[in-house]
Amino acid sequence: MTLVVRAVPWSDPNGEALRLAQQAEISSRYGVPDSEPGPKPSAADIAIFLVAFELASDGGETAVGCGGLRVIDDDHGEIKRMYVVPDRRGTGVSTAVLTALEGEARGRGWSRLVLETGDLLGGAMRFYEREGYSRIPNFGHYADSSLSVCYEKVLSTSEA
Repeated sequence: MTLVVRAVPWSDPNGEALRLAQQAEISSRYGVPDSEPGPKPSAADIAIFLVAFELASDGGETAVGCGGLRVIDDDHGEIKRMYVVPDRRGTGVSTAVLTALEGEARGRGWSRLVLETGDLLGGAMRFYEREGYSRIPNFGHYADSSLSVCYEKVLSTSEA
């Protein structure tokens, strides 16, 4: 599989389709149409949105994963809408997107990334822990959410 991860506008149709698929999957797991405890990300607060494309030998491409960064302050940001289509999980797409997001964060001078995931998303929790994220107390809008699990990673500038 040849994969490329690139920035797209928030309104990009591939990104929109992936975000809708993520929200549909989460809704089916939690049994409610919207379980997000905080404000939904938007073009106004997402610093960068990345989409992973699988490249075909004929030159075509298929969007298979995504993720974005929301600015928290000058030193850190939050990962939002990290998602990989089910049939590409375990193939390296999620690692490629996360690595690209971490690189973007370092490029902005951020020293730390945080994120929130759902308590029923064991695969996501295992992935973040494997990638060096540590569980932290729920923060911000997630502080009082019993459905939220929060993580952080201190970014080393030497990995840029």
